[in-house]
Amino acid sequence: MTTSRDTFEYAVLRVVPRVERGEALNAGVLVYCRQRDFLGSRVHLDLQRLHSLDPTADADAIGRALQAAADVCAADPAAGAAGREALGSRFRWLTAPRSTVIQPGPVHTGLTADPDAEADRLLRLLVLPVEG
Repeated sequence: MTTSRDTFEYAVLRVVPRVERGEALNAGVLVYCRQRDFLGSRVHLDLQRLHSLDPTADADAIGRALQAAADVCAADPAAGAAGREALGSRFRWLTAPRSTVIQPGPVHTGLTADPDAEADRLLRLLVLPVEG
C-alpha cells in the first residue's frame, strides 16, 4: 500500500537582527500544501545564537514578530485582515521579499503525505540547533 503524496511549498523564516550586516538566523518554517488545504508554521528562536549575532537584539520584539507570522498561518483573529485571506494568499504574503528583521527565505517545493509532520521535520532539519 502506497500513501499518496502531494506537492507542498516551504520557506524558512530568518531573523536578521542587523539588516545592514545581512547576518541571519533560521527561526521558523512555513509550509503550504494546496491539495491538503494546509498552511502551517513552526517557530523557534534560539536566544544564544541571536545574541551572538547581535547582543543588543530585542528578543521579545523578534519573538512577537515570529508569532505574528504563525498567527497569520493559523488564521488567528489577532492576525487581522492577513489572517482572513485564503491559504495561498497568506503563504504568498508571508513569503514576499522584505527587508525587515524577519525575512522569508526562498520558496522550495517537495512531496509529502503529511504536511503537518513535514513542518516538524523541516523545523528539526533547518531551524533547531544541530545535536552533536
